[in-house]
Amino acid sequence: MGKARPATLVLDSGALIAFERADPRLRALFREAVRVGARLVIPAGVVGQVFRDGSRQVPLKALLNGPTTEVPSLDRTLAEATGTLCGRIGTSDVVDASVVLVARRERAKVLTSDPKDLQRLDPTLALERV
Repeated sequence: MGKARPATLVLDSGALIAFERADPRLRALFREAVRVGARLVIPAGVVGQVFRDGSRQVPLKALLNGPTTEVPSLDRTLAEATGTLCGRIGTSDVVDASVVLVARRERAKVLTSDPKDLQRLDPTLALERV
């Protein structure tokens, strides 16, 4: 039997903003994630919502460049799926929809500051409020 796959966390913009504001809980959580090899997955649209000036966002840039951080692209397949999900639910936030779809694909928990919007898109999603 092989090793268990490390835990995976998907981060939304609220989680990244809390990290940037030096939230001690998130900073500790991310240090522990790196220590144990947990994967941090940040959809590309989330990065676009938060990233403004890498010279002033040094901790965020370090997190994005971390050894266990992945930033999946919003390619055509994911873009079409997010649009379809938004249309089915009656919302327009494609970034939230991409967070939901990436979390589903990764079978991951989402760290979010706004669980209501994500729960609207998928009531079964594993969420942790930050």
